[in-house]
Amino acid sequence: MTRLVEAPTIHPSASLRNAALGRYVEIAEGTRLLDCAIGDYSYTDRFADIANADVGKFSNIASFARIGATDHPMGRASLHHFLYRSASYWDDAEDDAAFFAARAARRAHVGCDTWIGHGAMVMPEVRVGHGAVLAAKAVATREVAPYEIVAGVPARRIGRRFSEAVAERMIALAWWDWDHDRLRAALEDFRALSAEAFLDKHGG
Repeated sequence: MTRLVEAPTIHPSASLRNAALGRYVEIAEGTRLLDCAIGDYSYTDRFADIANADVGKFSNIASFARIGATDHPMGRASLHHFLYRSASYWDDAEDDAAFFAARAARRAHVGCDTWIGHGAMVMPEVRVGHGAVLAAKAVATREVAPYEIVAGVPARRIGRRFSEAVAERMIALAWWDWDHDRLRAALEDFRALSAEAFLDKHGG
């Protein structure tokens, strides 16, 4: 495996439009990014689709995951995109700029050290807390609390990674804001220590 560098690593088949990428980010084959920000060290596996979203640091986004899934105008006479992509159909019609602006404003938020499982979805305006896990094919339609594990359609809590007390300590420690050298210095502790022992040693 090629060592990642500070500049983002982007597969040639990925499609990016108005995407801000942090350090050591990796964007895999077939991924589509639109109007989003991806934090340091986060990565996508194949064919992830992220739109109108802010993703924190160290997020693990599995293949075919979708964050900030775009929606259609359900209250109008038709759902079809001829309503808002009108210039594609008629020379004398313009696209509906107000619709696109409203869609872009409905941002999804994914916290740091999260795992968005294979085929999982985070709907517009949903917030996924730090450390949370979405099981494969889960659909998050409402807030996912920090360090919560959710599954199903719609996603429901099935467990927690850590107790609330440990989760609060981990958030206070915010190791995801450490610099690259400090992360390297603590690598063996990340590997060998339990979460509680890690917090005890590193001051959380």
